[in-house]
Amino acid sequence: MDLSRRSLLISGAVAGLVGAAAVPASAATHPNDPLERLLAGNRRFVAGRAHHLHQSLDRLHEVAAGQHPFAVTIGCADSRVPPEVLFDQGLGDVFDNRVAGNIVDDLLLGSIEFAVEEFGCPLVVVLGHERCGAISATVDAIESGGTAPGHIGAIVEALRPIVEPLAGGPGDVVEHGVRANVVAQVAALTARSELIAGHVAAGELRVVGARYDLDTGRVTLLR
Repeated sequence: MDLSRRSLLISGAVAGLVGAAAVPASAATHPNDPLERLLAGNRRFVAGRAHHLHQSLDRLHEVAAGQHPFAVTIGCADSRVPPEVLFDQGLGDVFDNRVAGNIVDDLLLGSIEFAVEEFGCPLVVVLGHERCGAISATVDAIESGGTAPGHIGAIVEALRPIVEPLAGGPGDVVEHGVRANVVAQVAALTARSELIAGHVAAGELRVVGARYDLDTGRVTLLR
């Protein structure tokens, strides 16, 4: 990504952080709407009434010959944030992409484009989460002036342009960084991918950002 595009992306992320607000589930109420399908599953999960959909051997055999996921997720690799569980979905439902910090790099972008092109997925969700370790490591490196060991440094450097403008500011910098990162990665999807941007412009694809609360299990839309 060139510097001008990166600067624009960072500015958009910070602006999005200021304006980001929870979107009520009522914003998408049709049961066949893919976003409502995920949010309804999350409500079941939070209420302790998960249906554990599509997790049977029959479902395994049904999707063995081919998959037709209805949503793409870009989430953190954190073991506490598995999309199929927190959205109460199952085999073949979600095309799941996970990496520490939910960072959209070239490899992940290719995976997302594949899902959109091959399966016609109408929804992409960038899912950050409370107390993200990748964001925390980035904040620590910025505040200490140090570096992260090994290849963890690559994660920190990818997140640094998003998190650094927030350092020293009011409130919980990690929480602000989590939200800013979600907004930035949502923006990156259309800024860096002509395929995704084209499907969005045609009304065939929706890209949204969300935050998962580790303490309650609730998913809140950010953008």
